[in-house]
Amino acid sequence: MNKLELQKMANEIRKGIITAVHSAKAGHPGGSLSAADLFTYLYFEEMNIDPKNPKKEDRDRFVLSKGHTAPGLYSALAHRGYFPVEDLKTLRHLGSYLQGHPDMKHIPGIDMSSGSLGQGISAAVGMALGAKMDGASYRVYTLLGDGEIEEGQVWEAAMFAGHRKLDNLVVIVDNNGLQIDGKIEDVCSPYPIDKKFEAFNFHVINVEDGNDFDQLEKAFEEAKTVKGMPTAIIMKTVKGKGVSFMENEADWHGKAPNDEQYEIAMADLEKAGEALCQK
Repeated sequence: MNKLELQKMANEIRKGIITAVHSAKAGHPGGSLSAADLFTYLYFEEMNIDPKNPKKEDRDRFVLSKGHTAPGLYSALAHRGYFPVEDLKTLRHLGSYLQGHPDMKHIPGIDMSSGSLGQGISAAVGMALGAKMDGASYRVYTLLGDGEIEEGQVWEAAMFAGHRKLDNLVVIVDNNGLQIDGKIEDVCSPYPIDKKFEAFNFHVINVEDGNDFDQLEKAFEEAKTVKGMPTAIIMKTVKGKGVSFMENEADWHGKAPNDEQYEIAMADLEKAGEALCQK
């Protein structure tokens, strides 16, 4: 896909996020929207995957360590062809396979069940080590929240990954600056994030705008050249990106829009889509 096609797809994925969370009357739109461009880049450009064969052995693996942003991942998977886009409306409904957090037993394309913060990166590190032990070529990607990295388990996993020189592992931090209780720097500052990962023997790439596809492409292409150490991509993003009243508002970390707010949000995204079509 070219950059414009990726932007259009990311906008559709954002519509899916809003639709799913509104339908569920619960969920986490803010961090799903900030990571929508990252999900788009991974699933439509970066990763070696096949929606028709979700379990193929040589596929790249992805672990959503910040599992509460499942609406973003589900929307990306649906638009990539893993399951029908219409099913996004069943998010968190009784009997639906689209649970509040990713479930590898019931959802096509999910490589690891996740949700308990700090644990996803540990699973990803184990997958990367497994690939090394098997002599397999696949790469492992995991997405963490910047609030999530306040968890100690994250740094145990990082220490192990750096020690084992897992150069098939890419850890991505969605640095949108906000967590459920407010600004991360006020709650329990993890800054400087890049220096911490460097101290654990990671190659670190800082992305000034993680909602920009040119910058994402440059970062992931650089990550492919790294040998002998894992990579950490620290990307600055806008929480609630694409929806006017959700942007940079911690209040939208974990609640659903009502009917009126849903209409405004979808109108924002429709307008953005029309602007992209005129480019």
